[in-house]
Amino acid sequence: MFLRLAQQHQQVLQDLVMSLEALSIVLEQRGYTTSFYSCGNQIKSASFMVSLGEKHLIRFLVSDYGITWMEIWDDRELMKLEGAEAINQLRELCDIVKYPEQQIHLVK
Repeated sequence: MFLRLAQQHQQVLQDLVMSLEALSIVLEQRGYTTSFYSCGNQIKSASFMVSLGEKHLIRFLVSDYGITWMEIWDDRELMKLEGAEAINQLRELCDIVKYPEQQIHLVK
């Protein structure tokens, strides 16, 4: 059972890393400044950042040790979420891609 869970966890991480890379590409094509890199050949961890405007930065980290979302304004951390909450917050960032004509406000 634990071996199966470990394999499923690895697959989720790989899917998430590939999705972040695609999101980075699309956001950059839409004019946002992004940064994406993954570590190693097994696609198990990644760092993704996007600038949503002057002094407004989102950072999303994925690794075997966890998943973290950070929203930064003027070099100050506004919000830090981990695990499922971080992935849910990523959905709002994806709305920029789905609905480019709408103004998206991530800070609540």
